[in-house]
Amino acid sequence: MTQLRKVEVFTGGCHLCEEAIRLVKELACPSCEVIIHDLRPGFATEEALEGARGYRINSVPTVVVDGSIAPCCLREGPSIEQLRSIGIGQPI
Repeated sequence: MTQLRKVEVFTGGCHLCEEAIRLVKELACPSCEVIIHDLRPGFATEEALEGARGYRINSVPTVVVDGSIAPCCLREGPSIEQLRSIGIGQPI
């Protein structure tokens, strides 16, 4: 069975969130399972809300890789370099 890197993007639908989704999808490789969690009222699933609570997400966009919030999302928005440094786009 192939091991996948789980990449979750928590979004609120804003232009910064759309850019984060674009970056993640652009960098993703076959080893990346990309999941987008829309947190907007009326769009959010219970799974998305539970995930956001579990990771204690209080701002969007937030990228989570294999259960850990990407360091770039703790301070600022994601960049290509920061996402690559945590393994997105690199085969496992």
